[in-house]
Amino acid sequence: MLEAWHEVPPTAGLPLSWRDLTPGGADLSVALAQYLALPEVQIECSGTAALIVALMTLRESSARQKVILPAYTCPLVALAVAHCGLQPILCDLRVDCFEFDQERLAQLCDDTILAVIPTHLGGRIADLVPVLDIAHRVGAMVIEDAAQALGGVAQGQAVGSIGDIGFWSLAVGKGLTLYEGGVLFARDTALRQRLRQVSAAMVQHDKRWEWRRSIELFGYAALYHPLGLHFAYGRPLRRALRRDDPVAAVGDDFDVVIPLHRVGRWRQAVGERALARLPEFQQHLRALAAQRKQRLAQIPGVQVLDDAPGTQGTWPFLMLVMPTAQARDAALDKLWSAGLGVSRLFIHALPDYGYLSHLFASAEIPHARDFAARMLTVSNSPWLDEAKFVRVLGALGDAVNRG
Repeated sequence: MLEAWHEVPPTAGLPLSWRDLTPGGADLSVALAQYLALPEVQIECSGTAALIVALMTLRESSARQKVILPAYTCPLVALAVAHCGLQPILCDLRVDCFEFDQERLAQLCDDTILAVIPTHLGGRIADLVPVLDIAHRVGAMVIEDAAQALGGVAQGQAVGSIGDIGFWSLAVGKGLTLYEGGVLFARDTALRQRLRQVSAAMVQHDKRWEWRRSIELFGYAALYHPLGLHFAYGRPLRRALRRDDPVAAVGDDFDVVIPLHRVGRWRQAVGERALARLPEFQQHLRALAAQRKQRLAQIPGVQVLDDAPGTQGTWPFLMLVMPTAQARDAALDKLWSAGLGVSRLFIHALPDYGYLSHLFASAEIPHARDFAARMLTVSNSPWLDEAKFVRVLGALGDAVNRG
């Protein structure tokens, strides 16, 4: 009976132990800088907050007002750009991929562009070499969105440290978590100093938010296991699907008001203690992914997004591009509410969210819309056991055959 209530999470987050919750602990920013092999990083209350600090810092010294972002990425990126009074500009993707269409990016980049924000989506690593070249040719900065890729490496460098500025998320499901948190870094020493100064001026302590996040972090520690997730994740998911509300089902219904506050010492200490287990956990996920992606790729017509040579991503889930939108939807009809960790990442390309449509003029983004229509995710959680994974494989194969 309890097995029917076991829920596989859509992403493989690092579980907390009760020892992580005890008082005391070292400085999280120091521990993360050591983990990433960087000189220093700064802690913000979310990845979105880190992006806001970065954009406001760049805006101080430039009259440029436009920021280029992928047409398929987290809606919070667009909300952060708008929060800063800047204009988001959409760039279409490559076919069947989450990365910028380089030709289109080059067409969009001119002397009005303040920054370009490439995304390492779902732990897969974007190629930043052409992005940096295109952006720097017109004097724009590159802000590397590594929110879902803490621990990834490209050509021997920590993902998030390759662009001019990079940020990571410590939200639920991203691996290491404070329930909500963010990490910010700049390659240039003077720019790092400016990021700290801007953050100190605009981000204040807020006891209400910190109490809320602390309680939520306790809840994560208590409920992040297959039985607890049935109540904390599975039931709300199925309610949203019954309402035919996929945006709520994946949590894309973001508030346009973005909290900005300091992260308290206790939550940072929890993160510092949990960080010690992250490398071993991520290595385990890579081993699981290596097995699972091979089996998924054997389904005719299914593309599994993988690491490029010279990169090592993180694997909270596997991203699949199905051969048709009909096949993707047929698979989700069987799997999304089945408790097996199959889900969608972001429901729409950015202009197709009702609460974002006012930010964008009509945009030619056919590849982004096609990617949104055919992509689904399969959890890489260790709680997705062999029997459950076989069920996922079977349902995906059936969907391809019917679609």
